[in-house]
Amino acid sequence: MIDVAFLGTAVRPAGTAVVVDVLRATSTITLALHSGYERVLVAGSLDDATALRTPERTLAGEVGCARAPGFDLGNSPEETLEPRGSELVLATTNGAPAIVAAAASADEVLVAALLNLGAVCAQLAGREDVLLVCAGTDGRVSIEDVYLAGRLSAALEGSRSDAAQIAEAVAASYEHAVDALEASAGAVGLRREGLESDLAFCAQESIVAVVPRLSASIEAVAVLTKAPSAAPATTASAGLA
Repeated sequence: MIDVAFLGTAVRPAGTAVVVDVLRATSTITLALHSGYERVLVAGSLDDATALRTPERTLAGEVGCARAPGFDLGNSPEETLEPRGSELVLATTNGAPAIVAAAASADEVLVAALLNLGAVCAQLAGREDVLLVCAGTDGRVSIEDVYLAGRLSAALEGSRSDAAQIAEAVAASYEHAVDALEASAGAVGLRREGLESDLAFCAQESIVAVVPRLSASIEAVAVLTKAPSAAPATTASAGLA
């Protein structure tokens, strides 16, 4: 069964949970691992992230889209293109708590963005119990996360829940991915902070082959590393972008 949780707070036990926070946590995590960080430590709060600081770790985080005070980086994917160490510590308003919640409930946790859409579809091929977890924005359902959940659901085989069918309908209503991102409430915050370039960057599809996967979970921290590669998906971008 392919199912969708429209908010990170609605995570349930599942064989595989796929967390989606297109703007911007899952995009940042994906690009960080692609760029050369060996691990991304996802913290449930800014305090949890600060407690993980070491000279070898880079702290990234945001509050209201802006860089968190005292952190090395914000939450823009492009900031991770040049790794500053082997580990990135990330704390965000929506995506990070959703990942931590999924780590406590699902047998396996993957992270999806538009950036790695094809690779995620390849990883999910043949899975029978998949929960697509939309992080949402400030406790509200977000268009861009539901859009990507719909794209993923449409690319997979198997039965679908009503929620998955709703997500697919949302995805089908946008001709291009960037249209869904620009229509979202998250886009308003990014424009306010002068970060509108993140919209175009996060709307790129299947430009990296990395799929972040939970490798360890310690209290309020989820450790993500690269999943072993799978065969390329052939339906990732079909008909919608």
